[in-house]
Amino acid sequence: MDIQFQSPVFAEKSALFTKGLLYDAYRYLGAHPLDAEKSQWQFVVWAPHAQKAAVVGEFNVWDYEANPMQPIGEGLFAAVIDHLAPGECYKYAFLTPEGKWIYKADPYGQAAQLRPATASCLADASGYAWGDADYLAAHAGQHQRSAPMSIYEVHLSSWRQHEDGSLMTYREIAAQLVDYVQEMGFTHVEFLPVMEYPLDDSWGYQVTGFFSVNSRYGQPEDFKYLVDQLHQAGIGVILDWVPAHFCKDDPGLRRFDGTPIYEHPNPLRGEHPEWGTCIFDYGRPQVRSFLISNAVYWMNEFHIDGLRVDAVSSMLYLDYAREAGHWLPNQYGGRENIEAIAFLRQLNDTVHAQKPSAIMIAEEATAWAMVTKPPYIGGLGFDYKWNMGWMNDTLNFMSMDSVYRKYHHDKLTFSLMYAFSENFILPLDHDEVVHGKKSLLGKMPGDYWQQFASLRLLLGYTFTHPGKKLLFMGTELAPFIEWRFYEGLEWHLLQYEMHRHMQGYVAALNHFYVEHAALWEEDFSWEGFMWLGANDSMHSIISFLRKGRAEQLVVICNFTPVAWEDYRINLPKPGTVEEIFSSDQPGWGGSGVTNTGLLHTQEVLWNDSPYSLQLRVPPLGVSILRYTPDPEPKPKRAPARKNSGAGKKAAKKNTAPDLDIAKGEREPAASPAKPAANIGKKPTAKGRKRAVSSQKKDDKTGIKADPS
Repeated sequence: MDIQFQSPVFAEKSALFTKGLLYDAYRYLGAHPLDAEKSQWQFVVWAPHAQKAAVVGEFNVWDYEANPMQPIGEGLFAAVIDHLAPGECYKYAFLTPEGKWIYKADPYGQAAQLRPATASCLADASGYAWGDADYLAAHAGQHQRSAPMSIYEVHLSSWRQHEDGSLMTYREIAAQLVDYVQEMGFTHVEFLPVMEYPLDDSWGYQVTGFFSVNSRYGQPEDFKYLVDQLHQAGIGVILDWVPAHFCKDDPGLRRFDGTPIYEHPNPLRGEHPEWGTCIFDYGRPQVRSFLISNAVYWMNEFHIDGLRVDAVSSMLYLDYAREAGHWLPNQYGGRENIEAIAFLRQLNDTVHAQKPSAIMIAEEATAWAMVTKPPYIGGLGFDYKWNMGWMNDTLNFMSMDSVYRKYHHDKLTFSLMYAFSENFILPLDHDEVVHGKKSLLGKMPGDYWQQFASLRLLLGYTFTHPGKKLLFMGTELAPFIEWRFYEGLEWHLLQYEMHRHMQGYVAALNHFYVEHAALWEEDFSWEGFMWLGANDSMHSIISFLRKGRAEQLVVICNFTPVAWEDYRINLPKPGTVEEIFSSDQPGWGGSGVTNTGLLHTQEVLWNDSPYSLQLRVPPLGVSILRYTPDPEPKPKRAPARKNSGAGKKAAKKNTAPDLDIAKGEREPAASPAKPAANIGKKPTAKGRKRAVSSQKKDDKTGIKADPS
């Protein structure tokens, strides 16, 4: 039973709400069961400029005179109504300052009617019996960034549909999605918004019911079941969350009590000209209580692991998508939205204080500094930021014919200029496969074989580049056409060999990624990465080391359809390498240019390193090799000497004194043993020239990829 609005506790909560400090406002505002015996429900709504307020619904034939609400201070109205049951529909009716009655859905309503109907529905999912206690216990405490994260981004309407095109329910989706994600090796699922929204074409990004579970797929307890099943399978759940704007539909938040109380009153700050939506007024305390409580609500009530905050760039800049003269500067004359910045810091601080394991992700596409740094040093406080720059550069590069890639090699290497300035996620997301941008496979140039090889290359490069990973659903099916939100994915493609190969490749890549800590332990510092060859633009090849605490991996990416039998790379120390993954395996549709057995380094100078080796490099492929440096030789200790008094004096006079190891003194380094003839010698000028010339072979000497 929730707190009665007449209690002293409720008065304290109301005061916090008015200060922007009530972070569980959903427990006090909205509709809540009050007395089970009387089927009694309490309604509380914030409408500071309304002359009158009432609860209307099917139970009173939508009559605003039947159940009036009383003002209780702080701009709040409240009412208690008997003989109501979960599922009944209702709205609030307000008499505006102009004397007109309007009808609005409940901003804190926890369920809603199915479109095109627009009322809120009474809901009480507090009795759901969760089964994810083990998962929550294992993930309690502060979120660990030194862990694998491979996210499967899902749009619930179009992941799968019934044969007749009707949508699946949350429970039907759970029956298939959980096992599939587990088999494919993803660590997390990210759902496009599951809050209530009216327009299918918006994919959920134009919200009307921020606290309402989307009615297209079922009720709140059904969505809890989906999250519960994912957790029991060890899969994390992230939601897309949209605090940047809301739609203008009449039943929603726009001019809620007849005046702009959720949006900024000035259209130059309160409306998005590009999206046709309203912008929240982040400087209003009650709006901050609303939004932060909403973030907390999804984590507390639905056990969500994290939120991907949509369109952060649009929140940070007052001139976002506006022409000169059509925006208002801040009080200092700048373009930064000071209120939104303060809100984001308060949001992240609050969420992390309440749930230290929470994952907060920013979709931020500009050069705004310190997005993933803590607020106390001037950051925004997010855990991760989508690396939109990497995504744009990489997809632009991959869409070029391989003949021209050598002129744009910097698009591959530039990301390492800033890769560790933030904690990045590398997104190959839904926005890149829609609105005429083509599918990922459709972006790839070349013939049929080369397109599939290039997609395997793109994904292999993504999973070895520093940063966490995100793939949009269907990437693993390699469709030729764009994502269509109104129909299910093209699962029928799996009857064709190359598409089955791609699905198997993505699963293997995911499992390989999770099993090899070198690919995720040190994602956010140079400790986990080292260039081997960054500048071979003529071959469009890059090579680098990914370093973990117990393992090092050599990665070689070839962005041309030419194979190389004797490609030389440098290594920092002598040792061996062994290939453990290749995108060119025949089982995935590749040409089979792989490396077998142990390969040993040679003392051949290459890229300023005295150690290098030659290996095979597949066409349009990624090779990953385990690198095992030779053990460091132990320094030899000089034998202990005993001298007579005279000898001691002579030794003291003519030689350096013995070193006392116990005092931390070091012995002189032992002279290296003389190598056998011609082994380990520094190459002559002629030898170096021969080594370089072998690397610069004409394409004719390479092995052409066989499309068959």
